[in-house]
Amino acid sequence: MHALTKLDNPGRKCDQCLVRHRALCRVAGTDALAELNRIARTRTFSAGSTIIASEDSMPFVGNVLSGVVKLTKVMADGRQQIVGLLFASDFVGRAFEDHWSYSAEAATDVEMCTFDRTAFERMLGKHPELEHQLLVSTLDELDAARDWMLLLGCKSAEEKVASFLMFVARRAANGGGCGEALPEAGAFEMPVSRTDMAAYLGTTVETVSRQITRLKTANIIRLTDMHHFIVPDIHRLAVAAGVDEVTLED
Repeated sequence: MHALTKLDNPGRKCDQCLVRHRALCRVAGTDALAELNRIARTRTFSAGSTIIASEDSMPFVGNVLSGVVKLTKVMADGRQQIVGLLFASDFVGRAFEDHWSYSAEAATDVEMCTFDRTAFERMLGKHPELEHQLLVSTLDELDAARDWMLLLGCKSAEEKVASFLMFVARRAANGGGCGEALPEAGAFEMPVSRTDMAAYLGTTVETVSRQITRLKTANIIRLTDMHHFIVPDIHRLAVAAGVDEVTLED
């Protein structure tokens, strides 16, 4: 399902962007930033709508400004696997490719700053600092995917769910960015349903619900409603996740 609003004149300058200091364009010089501003278009997607469909032509790429995007892969028998979640400042799409092998779907209402893919590719050729940063971001995503492979292959059900909650807390604590800082405690919004969480963790909804109940009973987390949770002590959640150390905010 596509549900898209395109604003041809978004009325937002790059130097006023709230995620610019974390996004790909943070390395852009004055000339590159001015060019990005000329080709940028703000697009909004309602929750559940398709941003980029698997194997479809990919007319644009861009940065998530707000909301959460889930990356999915549909198998031959129709089963859907969530292979990634993208938050504010994350890059969506693939440069130098006409098609993408994954689908990008709005897990929540999403706002994106998008660039025509062909124009963006020309920019990368003219501004090597952007091309370099795109490579670094891609390698960071590869490292994150390898870490997630470890989680899926080696951790128990409780550790998987606790690790997911830590992942959400870390991204929220860093404004959506990939920084390492974590608060001692805090309240967080759950960006996806338990069904999506199960698909992301490679388990069942029943298992996810059972493990969340265990974490709640042990007072490792508290649930305010289906979409929000509180972590009283991040160290206890880290122990449940099988994490040896956590880096907290200064």
